[in-house]
Amino acid sequence: MRWPRDLLLDLLQTCLRVLPWPTEPRLIRVGHPGREAPLLLTGNYDLTVRRVVRALRGQDAYLLVAPTRGINVWCSAAGGLLTAHQVISILRTSGISELVDHRRLILPQLSATGVERKLVEQRTGWHVVFGPVYARDLPAYLAEGRKTEAMRQVRFPLLERLEMALAWAFPVSVVGGLVLAIGWRHLLLPFLAMVWAVTFALYLFFPWLPGPVERASRPPPGWTRYLVFFDPTMRRNLIVWLVWVLGLWGYAYGSGTWNLKSLIGWSLASLFVVLLLSMDLAGSTPLYKSGLHEDRLLHIELNQEACRGRAMCWEVCPKNCYVIDTARHKAVIAEPDACVQCGACVVQCPEDALAFVTPAGQRLAPEMIRTYKLNLLGRRAASISQ
Repeated sequence: MRWPRDLLLDLLQTCLRVLPWPTEPRLIRVGHPGREAPLLLTGNYDLTVRRVVRALRGQDAYLLVAPTRGINVWCSAAGGLLTAHQVISILRTSGISELVDHRRLILPQLSATGVERKLVEQRTGWHVVFGPVYARDLPAYLAEGRKTEAMRQVRFPLLERLEMALAWAFPVSVVGGLVLAIGWRHLLLPFLAMVWAVTFALYLFFPWLPGPVERASRPPPGWTRYLVFFDPTMRRNLIVWLVWVLGLWGYAYGSGTWNLKSLIGWSLASLFVVLLLSMDLAGSTPLYKSGLHEDRLLHIELNQEACRGRAMCWEVCPKNCYVIDTARHKAVIAEPDACVQCGACVVQCPEDALAFVTPAGQRLAPEMIRTYKLNLLGRRAASISQ
């Protein structure tokens, strides 16, 4: 019975989700695939690989595991670790060409920010399509042969939010707990309770926290941009902290354990936890663009004359911002305010009809978005604010 081991491994890898967890790049046979079996690809983050294999249970398929340094698909594609190069490499070295008669490769939709479909097709002869966002939709997608609107859209349901809360609460507890265990053991249990309560509260109320994106001319200077106070989409996180502080002070007053010095100390400690989590809280999901990222200041510009309505933007947009006017063979940005500036549409547009534009009116060439990826601080090779 493998399920107890898999369950423990799932829990461990979720707790340590902020760290890479690589597995061997390889070709996996799911079920008993024949020469017409579908071919899918994912990154070599072990938790993702095992979840995709579980989702394909009952199917006959091949799964390519591309080298992404143990990082999940969304982060590796956005950060330049999952690109056309990795896809081409695993296609050529896995031997899959000798095992199937077709030449159709299904990539995860969230890889569209990093993998240039056209480049893979030109260099390998394989036809590339983008499958659903979530592995759980793969059986329905393979059965229907197409994506529904629900399969294209990113969501952040309660279970995923609780997983991310666990992924943050655990390492913060371990690091902070080790420090307190050295000389302040009496503070250990209250600290752990505070960390877990604040973290789970933030993720529980996450869908209601982000405010509107403010179109500022440039981000705050220097290190101050990394404070939640200057993240307009996450500033409401402080409401969670204020509720915590009011509850803490109210409990101390009602229970007769009032100690001003201790209350101030715990209030500041909880504020530090909120600020730490908020530095990349929006980075927990493709749904929101972190205020730390200068890309949030950009907006998408569509050149209607260049557009041919091939619908690649519609296929890869995680927020369903586009509709296709089939009569005119043109794409239309129907929900511009929903855009999270992921750049997938810019990367995949075959006519280069889409581009990012800065608040100053500077147009960023699609080739720049394809070439230079975001680092952990949300910066490309050159600052877009300059």
